[in-house]
Amino acid sequence: MFPISDENPTRLTPYVTYGLIIVNILCFLYELSLPPEQLEQFFRMAAVVPEELTVSLQGQPPSYGIPEWATLITSQFLHGGWLHLFGNMLYLWIFGNNVEDQMGHIKYLIFYLLCGALAGLTQWYFDPTSQIPSLGASGAIAGVMGAYIIRFPFSRILTLISIFPIRVPAFLFLGIWFVQQAFYGVASLNAPTNIGMQGGGIAYWAHAGGFVFGAILGPLFGLFSNPASPNNRYFR
Repeated sequence: MFPISDENPTRLTPYVTYGLIIVNILCFLYELSLPPEQLEQFFRMAAVVPEELTVSLQGQPPSYGIPEWATLITSQFLHGGWLHLFGNMLYLWIFGNNVEDQMGHIKYLIFYLLCGALAGLTQWYFDPTSQIPSLGASGAIAGVMGAYIIRFPFSRILTLISIFPIRVPAFLFLGIWFVQQAFYGVASLNAPTNIGMQGGGIAYWAHAGGFVFGAILGPLFGLFSNPASPNNRYFR
């Protein structure tokens, strides 16, 4: 299933969501300007490398000058390719504006970065000795999606299935997405060379963790402080 848009109006202009998209694009353009060797070094410096985070927690100084805990933030603005960037920004565009509308700009920004950091820690917990850099906005955006599903479960998502556009409730679309991430995360424990972070380059545990933390933390950040649009109260 591929989302196109949601039918969920907002009251506020989502400046933070727009800003996050712009910063992610600018960071990716910077990545494109680097030769391969410098790009690899940049990823190892600014992305989360689980093994290095593990040894840093044991008191070892950072290898590249940036504290390893800080990579839980910087890694959220890095992407491994155009499709990686496009997919993440599309999901952020569709789901981020409504969550920002409910929380307000400042709380939403803190919520977004916190979900991304907790998602990175979730991936680290399940693979603390990996030497592969973990990067991307997926964990933070999964947190946004976790908040969205509990606040707007019946909002309609215009979705492509094969080549056919249909409208499905958010709880169905996002629920299927979460089950997929959890399933692939479990599968990666037993087949790390075929699926998951080691082989496919996708940190499924970060996705699942971000989603769960987003659903838990959303109410604490004012997710239910504003009334929902009438379009979100039922599915029709």
